[in-house]
Amino acid sequence: MGQRVVVIGGGLAGLATAHHLLHARPDLDLTLLDGADRLGGKVRQQTVGGVRVDVGAESIVASSVAARELFAELGLAEQVVHPEPVPASFWSRGARHAIPGRTFMGVPGPQTDLTGLLDEGEVARAAQPAPFVLESDDVTIADAVGAVYGRAVVDRVVEPLLGGVYAGRVDHLSLRSTMPALWAAMVGGRSMPAAVESLLPPPTSTPRPRVMGLAGGVGTLVGALWRSVLDAGGHVEGATLVRRIERTQSGWRVVSGATNAEVARDADLVVVSTPAAATSRLLADHAPAAASALGGIEYASMAVMTIALPALRDGRFATSSGNGVGALPGSGFLVPAVDGRPIKASTFSASKWAWVREAADDVVLLRASAGRAGEVATLQRDDADLVADALAEIGSALRTDLPRPVDAHVQRWGGGLPQYDLGHTGRVAAVRSAVAGLPGLEVTGAAYDGVGIGAVLTGAAETATTILDALPPSSTIRQEPR
Repeated sequence: MGQRVVVIGGGLAGLATAHHLLHARPDLDLTLLDGADRLGGKVRQQTVGGVRVDVGAESIVASSVAARELFAELGLAEQVVHPEPVPASFWSRGARHAIPGRTFMGVPGPQTDLTGLLDEGEVARAAQPAPFVLESDDVTIADAVGAVYGRAVVDRVVEPLLGGVYAGRVDHLSLRSTMPALWAAMVGGRSMPAAVESLLPPPTSTPRPRVMGLAGGVGTLVGALWRSVLDAGGHVEGATLVRRIERTQSGWRVVSGATNAEVARDADLVVVSTPAAATSRLLADHAPAAASALGGIEYASMAVMTIALPALRDGRFATSSGNGVGALPGSGFLVPAVDGRPIKASTFSASKWAWVREAADDVVLLRASAGRAGEVATLQRDDADLVADALAEIGSALRTDLPRPVDAHVQRWGGGLPQYDLGHTGRVAAVRSAVAGLPGLEVTGAAYDGVGIGAVLTGAAETATTILDALPPSSTIRQEPR
């Protein structure tokens, strides 16, 4: 029998780690345990208007090497797609504006044109960036970007772009943790505009897609990973809550199940890929410093409303008044939090993804999201109210009357997104340091080095490599660890 491995958590981090381990070492005796009744964590699909679509994350950063390598291993490379070449916009101060070019996650570079999106005074202020020196181990995005370009750039450019990624508040989010490349460029002494410029491709280069997806949805990755683990001889158990982990003379014991019917599994190696609060609970008796640091990571809740509108033959929709037809301009829009609207973004799925449009013969699919860190009232409404708000807001942004939907779905993500607030880098370092003192145990997931799917898959690959490098050799190795 090979080394016994237990992976706790069946989100993408846990599934991908299990896949990498078994792909390289089929001799491992691996079991994956997840407390939910379905795998995938915050990646999920639902049928809306007769089309199975993502109701969680729908895209991955296109530059993710870990994601592309994983797709190749799973036979998904031919399913990789990119958004249609249609622009997104900001819906700011009651009007839609093109998203400025030549920015790094919204932070302007020397050639960024903010005309129209900001008023004349705000444009003039941004055009005269003030010097800013990194004098501490961390700084909030608002403090750094605001000091250089003025508050309007923070509120109406940077915040809405980050809102979809972190559902956070720029007055709390860490510049170092959310934009590590920009931080590193500035640590070298560059000004913020020069640092941004150093991270952007040459102005004359052909624009490349920033994100990618999978035909059929990112959610198909969950099933592919699950099948890969099973096909390689792994065991997967859902609806299995891990209550605690215990040290043994030879490794670890993972205890799960009901209090009156506990199940104990001995393991040589344990990978904990659960959210911060659950991981904190499991590590409390073994690494108090790690548990404390994890306990300091806040999570934001949000909701995704997916809506199917009745379609005309040309893919457009009839307005509710019956006096005309409407269309979905671009791929969607982002909403600054400062405007106080009940949604923070809308994605026109039928325009953004060709596969969605082709799969929907008689509906036009779109979605909206709501919920930011610190907001409570926004999500304290029933599903019907959230859908009604989304329809009203999208109609207002498009200046048209949307028809009654033929179908709608609301996916609530309670505590779904970890907040990389001020000091996050230090918290993660404390966790890593404490866990390093626990042989045979690793942690991975969205709480550490990036909330996007690309970052999570990178972390999973690195975790698997760390484990594989420490394992004794086997005659049944299928491929060398990366």
